Amino acid sequence: MNILSVVSGHHGLAVAAALFAVGLLGVLTRRNLLFVLLSLEIMLNAAGLAFVAAGALWGQADGQIMFLFILATAAAETAIGLTLLLIVFREKRNLNSDAIADVPHVSSRGVKSNHPFEGDKPVANSQ
Repeated sequence: MNILSVVSGHHGLAVAAALFAVGLLGVLTRRNLLFVLLSLEIMLNAAGLAFVAAGALWGQADGQIMFLFILATAAAETAIGLTLLLIVFREKRNLNSDAIADVPHVSSRGVKSNHPFEGDKPVANSQ
């Protein structure tokens, strides 16, 4: 007996929708940036599962090809996200999402500022 005859494409789509909902719930409710990043990964994997399930439902390999693109996107998102997490943790020793508001921005000239546009222009001395 073939396993694909027991599990239909509709079951795969239902699991993908449930995983996406769990990931979305994690993104909206968690304050720890690492858990937000993990929730985004769950959402990307759920989208990939939906593509694979839809491709299996229609008997085409397009879903698997799209899943490869999703995997590449998830790998890039993970690399950039973890780099940003390390920068925030090095600056604040905290991965709470409220800590991001206080991270200083660095302009193209290397001037640190708390505002993204203040570092690029000279600030008048008000003494």
